[in-house]
Amino acid sequence: MTDPTSLPDFPPSPDQHPLRGRVLDALLDEGFRPDIDEDGDVAVKVQGQQLYVRCVEGDVTILRVFGQWRLGDAVSADELSRLRACNAVTGRLSVAKTTLSGDVLVSSAEHVVTPGTPLGMVVTTSLELVLTAVNLWHEALGQVTGQTPPDHG
Repeated sequence: MTDPTSLPDFPPSPDQHPLRGRVLDALLDEGFRPDIDEDGDVAVKVQGQQLYVRCVEGDVTILRVFGQWRLGDAVSADELSRLRACNAVTGRLSVAKTTLSGDVLVSSAEHVVTPGTPLGMVVTTSLELVLTAVNLWHEALGQVTGQTPPDHG
């Protein structure tokens, strides 16, 4: 993950990573200050939360918007409750999903991208949707466990 105080990387040339360059342009046009992290993902802060955009280019071009949150002690440690909350969110939303990797909650939205995809709209909507999925996960966990969701951001 990139140091937020470092100078941003310059966008790659269009022939090197065309989708990533388009994503950077779309975020800049929307007033964000994106950067490129050491994994090659576009990193951007939204509502104080660090999110990422991964561009996978090949025969099929995929755009993945995601964020990761370490679950603290205030969150139920019951794995079944956590997984049921993931299932509730994934079943409720058509594009975003939540998954678990140990004590890390991952929220993501994936899209197949074509040259005609309205990238600015897809990226900004997906950023908001990823954050919404996290909030819905905490609400669903509270419903499953009967606990009030903690303040998570």
